[in-house]
Amino acid sequence: MGNTWLVVGLGNPGPGYSRNRHNIGYMVVEELASRLGATFKTHKARALVAEARLGIGGPKLILAKPGTFMNLAGGPTAALAKFFDVPPDHVVAIHDEIDIPFDTVKLKLGGSEGGHNGLRDMSRALGTKDYYRVRAGVGRPPGRSDAASHVLKDFSSTENKDLPFLIGAAADAAEQLIIDGLVSAQQKFHGAGG
Repeated sequence: MGNTWLVVGLGNPGPGYSRNRHNIGYMVVEELASRLGATFKTHKARALVAEARLGIGGPKLILAKPGTFMNLAGGPTAALAKFFDVPPDHVVAIHDEIDIPFDTVKLKLGGSEGGHNGLRDMSRALGTKDYYRVRAGVGRPPGRSDAASHVLKDFSSTENKDLPFLIGAAADAAEQLIIDGLVSAQQKFHGAGG
């Protein structure tokens, strides 16, 4: 099972949240499943799971959408990691990031959760911060607006025009991270700006 990766899209379940900025993680794993011809099925770990291979003979991907609310995503993530025997260094969290401009994707291994409750719960449940993150930029709210309410709102009509590109770029970044490693993916997606 050495080349199995658990790719967790963070979001909140239910139709009321489906187009929220906070649900970009769900959108990206749905894109990956669509590309790879995989179908989500209910898993006992309180998650929807789709299994696929990344290319012929390539790494096995376990694509997951936790069925809990974002701040409780750690339980399903840890249960899936245990079930599929995936170590933390083969776990990828895909999530919204307010500290990155909309339409930008960045990658990192470990480090701070930056106030993101879904990541904080994953770190607690996995017992480490050393898992990969694909950070899809949703930007900060204008003025002094509240960050929490910003991420729980749907993307704006202007953002929706470019949203497929952001979803596609984050899916590309996850694939490249898994195939070529973090440094290669960072060089491609971070560009000259870092």
